Amino acid sequence: MMKVLIVFYSTYGHIYRMAEAIAEGVRELPGAEAVLRRVPETLPQGVLEQMGAIDAQKAFAHIPVCTVDELTEADAVIFGTPTRFGNMCGQMRQFLDATGQLWAKGALVGKVGSVFASSATQHGGQESTILSTHITLLHHGFVIVGLPYTFQGQMGIDEIKGGSPYGASTIAGGQGERLPSETELAAARFQGKHVATIAAKLKG
Repeated sequence: MMKVLIVFYSTYGHIYRMAEAIAEGVRELPGAEAVLRRVPETLPQGVLEQMGAIDAQKAFAHIPVCTVDELTEADAVIFGTPTRFGNMCGQMRQFLDATGQLWAKGALVGKVGSVFASSATQHGGQESTILSTHITLLHHGFVIVGLPYTFQGQMGIDEIKGGSPYGASTIAGGQGERLPSETELAAARFQGKHVATIAAKLKG
């Protein structure tokens, strides 16, 4: 089996829904295994309650928390993060900052890496979040894969939608009221299968 690890942080479930679609896309490739993992939470329970995130996070509480060593066991890693001021969220940053020993060993060099994201607004930093996350992956030696224009869903102006050549993304709304659209979920599925296909070629 060729293993694709999907590592995400989700506050209100938007990135989790995208992660599930990514996994569906990975599984479309025969012989590809999709494994979902979430990064450790860093916010206190009381803060999460004030944010109204507790109930939303129950939907993916069954997903195991990722350890940094699991990154070495995968052929590809796809990271999912909400946007925080045009960058990855603090939970993802802390998780990646704990991978220094993997970097020192070159343990992730040559693996396929990819990123998907969400933001509250259409121009809230989806692209900058993905691109700035690429910097960390490049330091680790990942082979970066995005969302090519062969996914035609990112073209056109018929609807408000996330997604760019850098990766799939979704727009959550200022209060988290907007769920990922079918176009955005299709982009995630396409990205998952695309990453798995390239990882399989590199492994072969």
